Amino acid sequence: MTIVIDVFKELFGMFVADAFLSAAVLVVVAVSAGLGEIANVDTLVCGLVLLLGCLVVVVESVRRAALRARRSP
Repeated sequence: MTIVIDVFKELFGMFVADAFLSAAVLVVVAVSAGLGEIANVDTLVCGLVLLLGCLVVVVESVRRAALRARRSP
């Protein structure tokens, strides 16, 4: 039972550790879903927005981490 609890703690820690990444992915998902539901945009376009948005978020997250690593001694 403690292994399960440890796994959940690690998963939770991954999302809390990089708040920018978590929040940005949630925004991308919300925008993509909003385009599909509210604006009645084609699902292929919504998927493309989701894919490209997540890629941009990951690249930006890596860039921020590299800058932090460069600044710290």
